[in-house]
This record gives sequence, C-alpha cells and structure tokens, in this order.
Amino acid sequence: MNHENPLWTAFKGTAFEMTFNLSNVLMLFITCLIVFFIAIAATRNLQVKPTGMQNFFEWIMDFVKGIIKNNMDWKTGGRFHVLGITLIMFVFVANVLGLPFAITWDHVLWWKSPTADPVITMTLATMVVVLTHYYGVKQLGMKGYLQGYIKPIPLLAPLKIIEEFANTLTLGLRLYGNIYAGEILIGLLASLGASSIFGFAGALVPALAWQGFSIFIGAIQAFIFVMLTMVYMAHKVNTDH
Repeated sequence: MNHENPLWTAFKGTAFEMTFNLSNVLMLFITCLIVFFIAIAATRNLQVKPTGMQNFFEWIMDFVKGIIKNNMDWKTGGRFHVLGITLIMFVFVANVLGLPFAITWDHVLWWKSPTADPVITMTLATMVVVLTHYYGVKQLGMKGYLQGYIKPIPLLAPLKIIEEFANTLTLGLRLYGNIYAGEILIGLLASLGASSIFGFAGALVPALAWQGFSIFIGAIQAFIFVMLTMVYMAHKVNTDH
C-alpha cells in the first residue's frame, strides 16, 4: 500500500525550482481527455429527438440547471451552466478512474483517481472560491461586493472572512477524504485477494460490492461539489445575501 509518487523537479537548483507529481499530471490529462471525448460523442450528431449519448448529455444539462435554479434565478445563474456541467463531469470521471485498478511500476504509483490527492482537490476548491469572488465583483461591483461582508451586522465581517477559508477547506477535503478512503479499502481488499485462494474467495464479493458503492459515492461527491459551488456562487452574486 505504501507507494511512492513519481516526482520530477523542473529548474532544479534555481530560484524557480518546482516539483511536479507526474502521476497527477498524467491522470488529470486522461480525465480531461475522457470528458472531452464524452462531450464530442454526445454533441456530434444532434437530433431533435435525442437518443444515446445526446440524451445522457441533455439529462446532465437539465440536472445541473436544476441545481443552479435551486440556488439563484436563472437570469443570474445561467452564465454558470457550462461551469457546472464541466465540473460535474470532470469531478465524477476523476473520482472513478482509480476504482477498477491501480498501476504501479517499481513501487511508484502511476494510475489512481486524481481526486484521491489533496493537492488536486484543494486546487479545485480554491479555483471555485476564487471564481465566486471574481463573479461577485463583476456582478455587484466592488462596492456591492464589499458590502456583503458588513451586512447585516458589520461586526460579523471577521467571521465571514474566516468562512471563506473554511469553505475552501471543507470543499476540497470532503472530496479528497471520500475518494481516498474508498481507494484505500479497495487496495486492502485487493491485497487480501492476492494473498491466497481463500483470500481471493473471501475478498471477491466485498470488492465487487465496494466497486459499485464507490461509483455511487463518486457520483454523489461530484453532485455535492457542484451544488456547493453554486451555493457559494449564489451568496456572492445575489443581491439579497
């Protein structure tokens, strides 16, 4: 279970030295590629009566639209529709990539779910929170945006600032914790299955059941991530918050 990460350092020995986790880079690229091909396959031959992938994609669009409309009016929230669709597809694919198997080479872990790494999930969470501030200023202007911190009680401003950091932590760590725990348990069941014929027999059914449950958890976590994104966005762009 203890595998190393494939690290590569750029500009080594200089002031611009940076270390990259090549596994994260690889899995993020694969995730983006899968989402891209799903989008292309679903929209390549559009029909008035959708079938197959187009029907599935339109269901996702309606599902995300419902999330947005539950948090803000469509006139305001419609501009975040594509953001929500992209996030829910990206996060779900990233959540389930490491479920079927993990690939290691010379004790180095290459294939895993990218969202099982806190760096990835915290980066996603930070991106979302930064976007909420950007659209808050864009929608309300700097004055209206800053007034959101002092209304209705100016003394609550420090707590609202702390809340921004708490939102980032909870958004990122919730996703990471659920996906990482699932992969750890799958890894333990795989180790048990590889130990002996009796271990394989005892681990087969729980492993298959947990695979199915983990796909469900991956979908739920993608939904929660998008829902909280729209909740945070609504608090920044709505004038009544």
